[in-house]
Amino acid sequence: MNRFALCLPIADRPRSYAFYQAALGLKPVGDEIAEDGIPEPLQFALADDVNLMLIPTGGFGWVTPGRETAAKDVSECLCSINVASAAEVDAAFERALDHGAESVSPPTQQPWGYSATFADLDGHLWSVGAHKALGQP
Repeated sequence: MNRFALCLPIADRPRSYAFYQAALGLKPVGDEIAEDGIPEPLQFALADDVNLMLIPTGGFGWVTPGRETAAKDVSECLCSINVASAAEVDAAFERALDHGAESVSPPTQQPWGYSATFADLDGHLWSVGAHKALGQP
């Protein structure tokens, strides 16, 4: 059983389900299937003890009563994907855009590595980067 879950509000379960599989290559987890044919709760494995859980905005409000869910253009969190090379950054960025993501920052060489940032279908920010090893120029 996973000990941690990163939970993000979403507007549309089928679109998000398809996006996270196709654009990010994530594998859904869970045995319960809802009426829409999608696992419930909608989760993807990120690591052995970490899942990403996507919760419809209305349901997100059930666990955060009295607090507003951030609007699509407001970010409180940056999700990062680390890859091995600049070519993998480019490929991941293009795949996300091909599946409906919005470009926030195109692939760019930075002092610490090569990275790009996109917003998923619900406006959550994702950074994909190939980072230099510590101590290397």
